[in-house]
Amino acid sequence: MSRRTVIAGGTMLAGGAATLAGGAIGAGVSNAARFSLGFAPHEGSFASRGGLLEQIAYAADQGFRAWEDNEAAARPVAQQVAMASALSKRGMAMGVFVASMPKWSQSRPVLGGKDDAEREGFLADLRASIEVAKRLNATHATVVTGFLDSRLPNDIQTARVIDVMRRAADIVAPHKLTLVMEPLNTRTNHPGVFMQTISQGYAVARGVNSPYVKVLADLYHEQIQSGNLIPTLGTCWDEVGYIQFGDNPGRNEPGTGEINYATIVRWLRAKRYGGVIGMEHGNSVAGRAGEDRLVAAYRTIDTAIEGEAK
Repeated sequence: MSRRTVIAGGTMLAGGAATLAGGAIGAGVSNAARFSLGFAPHEGSFASRGGLLEQIAYAADQGFRAWEDNEAAARPVAQQVAMASALSKRGMAMGVFVASMPKWSQSRPVLGGKDDAEREGFLADLRASIEVAKRLNATHATVVTGFLDSRLPNDIQTARVIDVMRRAADIVAPHKLTLVMEPLNTRTNHPGVFMQTISQGYAVARGVNSPYVKVLADLYHEQIQSGNLIPTLGTCWDEVGYIQFGDNPGRNEPGTGEINYATIVRWLRAKRYGGVIGMEHGNSVAGRAGEDRLVAAYRTIDTAIEGEAK
């Protein structure tokens, strides 16, 4: 089961967090006021509107400026090309896709373990992802840094993960593709993963010391695992390369849980964040009513900050 299946069930930066997916997101034709920030739906966000390309068109008509697709690497080449063309025509940026999908049911790979074959397999996936990124015009790709080996000290595993991510940086750097490592919560969704917090991702990214390896700050996961979202983002900002939203509990649109996303948006705007913000969550209500509610939720947090800025 893919991560997207699980979810469906339920700028340029000031300071150091360098260029994000698509950079500052460009203008394009739309039938609605365009969002001021780069919120990015995904396939399933507007499922009632048709297939993938129809959903992209509908998202553009609602004013969305970007798109995200975890499963893009597994799509047929022709569909990847068609998606890139659709996004380009509507002036939408491509957000992340997953460059190396873990084997969730097997808790693999263990990148900090003793098996070099698992690290080599991970790097092979990254090499294959480069052509996918080119077809999609994607500048960022998600990686999950594997699972823990309970028999080894965490410090040893951290050193090995840093080593393999340095090798990964060497692979993607010539192609200007940035890998964003995603910390995942272990309390609700992903027990046993190696990287569990943004601060842990910061430490690994610092060790890798490359502009092509950064941290994906998924605020749903961070809220569950650690909380303290804005101070954590501020402390780790130099190594944050991408943002994702999702409320908690439930992993649905903003306003359905405990996270004050209007305040998060205010903070991101103050940081002059101009990159993609992945809508890494499901809809709380099924069907078109839920899709309308999704758009309204993002319009609320987007326009609220505009009003406060005047």
